[in-house]
Amino acid sequence: MKQPLILVTNDDGIDSRGLWAAVEAVLLLGEVLVVAPDRQWSGGGRSMPPDVSGRLTPASRRVGGVQVTAYAVDASPALAVIHGVVELAPRFPSLVVSGVNSGANLGIEVTISGTVGAALEGGAFGIPSIAVSLEMDPAYHLTGSDAVDYAAAIEFTQCFACQMLTNQLPDDVDALSVNVPADAAPGSPWRLTRLSRRRYFVPLPPDRANGRGRPGYKLMEDIAAAEPDSDVWAIKVDRVVSVTPLSLDLTARVSTRSVDRHLRVGTASCLAGLSPFLMAPLPADRYTLTEIGR
Repeated sequence: MKQPLILVTNDDGIDSRGLWAAVEAVLLLGEVLVVAPDRQWSGGGRSMPPDVSGRLTPASRRVGGVQVTAYAVDASPALAVIHGVVELAPRFPSLVVSGVNSGANLGIEVTISGTVGAALEGGAFGIPSIAVSLEMDPAYHLTGSDAVDYAAAIEFTQCFACQMLTNQLPDDVDALSVNVPADAAPGSPWRLTRLSRRRYFVPLPPDRANGRGRPGYKLMEDIAAAEPDSDVWAIKVDRVVSVTPLSLDLTARVSTRSVDRHLRVGTASCLAGLSPFLMAPLPADRYTLTEIGR
């Protein structure tokens, strides 16, 4: 019987320490194939941009005395997973591991995360998938740090990877998002959580005076506003490892009948209120649709 094939990727790029920490974590669980972006892709979400080449660069290396096949690809994290699954894997992967990310991915910002996006792409293939993120100072979110201790992240990656290889998760769980506090150690407690509805990364205006046109961010300051059963509370208040089951189904968890009734009544009222404007002729100085199309 062949070993399970484990596809490892990330959003911090092929040279990230976190990527190779994830490889170390799953090395004894199966055959490992690494397909990761050739550069930093934090914030890539599950994007599939049209302006990447898909260029492949061999990047294999020895880890723990084992030669690990690896490729750097000019692609987003989600596209790296697709390259791995449909092009580079010798057989269908049994598991996708994304991480270990430099910085936590918490709350409603997980849809922005390239680490989580890669895991969800694995889930879209029907492959059990896990995203692992390690809390860090924001100064290291794009660069990582040689001073970071990955021991706890490695242990929890190995633990949950093993579980996902041997036990099928319930329906509607397409990926696990595991967040490890910076001060966690092997053997630290973990908790099943839900995503906080709060913004963990708070947007800031661009610092244009210093030539920075991209909006910045700061970490959430009012931690007490987070929900006690949330991932933010687990990491920032109780300092335990957070494990959040994620679903690709983004349908709101409400009664569809009540939403349908609300929209139909609301639409009728809205149209009734707008009817005088809809029936009014266009002012003489406005273009008609026919004129615009010329």
